[in-house]
Amino acid sequence: MALIEWKAHYSVGVEAVDHEHREMIDLINEVHEKLIAEGEAPDVTAFLGEIFRAISAHFALEERFMREHRYDQLGEHKAAHEELLDDIRDIMDGYEADPEGARAQLSSRLDSWFTDHFKTHDARLHHRLGTHDH
Repeated sequence: MALIEWKAHYSVGVEAVDHEHREMIDLINEVHEKLIAEGEAPDVTAFLGEIFRAISAHFALEERFMREHRYDQLGEHKAAHEELLDDIRDIMDGYEADPEGARAQLSSRLDSWFTDHFKTHDARLHHRLGTHDH
């Protein structure tokens, strides 16, 4: 079972951005599948590290794009990125003590973050900069 299902309300109406977001969710789900695969003891910390790196790389690209276009809400948008990365770090730190809780926390945190962030920050960014498709 996937950790995060793509939901229609995640869409920001920009094909390239939605594609990137879907890829990010696919990667998270791939990592999650490895986590719950039976018969092996996965290196969960390494998997969480993969998620962290993938999301960080996506954010870095987005932030560079915002800087290049002198986006007026770069600070707020970057702060939202940092908040999610901090949450993922906290979940990684708590994994050893409570693997099941960490898994559930990761799932709910990512889902609520994607719902909120994609629809607010990312939608505003791409509509403001005129990068949406018509």
